[in-house]
Amino acid sequence: MLSSPFDAVLCDLDNVIRFYDMAPLAELERAAGLPVGTTAQVAYAPEVDLPLLLGKITKAEWVDSIASALTGRVPRKEARELGAALADAPFRADAEVVALLRRARARLPLVLVTNATLELERDLAAMGLTDLADHVVSSALVGVAKPDREIYEIAVERAGVAAHRCLFVDDRLENVEAAVALGMTGVHYRERADLDAMLSNGSP
Repeated sequence: MLSSPFDAVLCDLDNVIRFYDMAPLAELERAAGLPVGTTAQVAYAPEVDLPLLLGKITKAEWVDSIASALTGRVPRKEARELGAALADAPFRADAEVVALLRRARARLPLVLVTNATLELERDLAAMGLTDLADHVVSSALVGVAKPDREIYEIAVERAGVAAHRCLFVDDRLENVEAAVALGMTGVHYRERADLDAMLSNGSP
């Protein structure tokens, strides 16, 4: 029987496990006369987003920052509504990805490595995923965000295996490339089959 090429799985959360419904926000943007996606473009600019992901501001303060950045394009009230619609966008877990990861965890340590807010624990509970992983490395709690080298090192330490024995999964190519630079096996997640193939091929 072939041995597994990795001894732990390090996995992103958003756009791999968790997916957001942006339809309500898009409707508000169209009503405000903005191109769909404008709010996200503003909200995820590093100067607006990074303080949230490093745990330096709350989600409410992030909404204020989004509203400030949008004011001038739309009235302040509408800007706040757009910011709040993004921050409070409904989300769901991909049940099939969750099932894949639960099967993998039966034989390998699983660590979630996510650029997240201080509300991550509550969000995981809302999706019924508090028991999904052995460890959760949240940027908002450790004070560093992907693709910073340190967050990967923290995740590897918690996994309890060498970096070159870790499989790293993320939807952002730059994050995967940073993991590969540390010696990990990387999966650029675009669809469920990407993860399914790797976990199946990597089965002990």
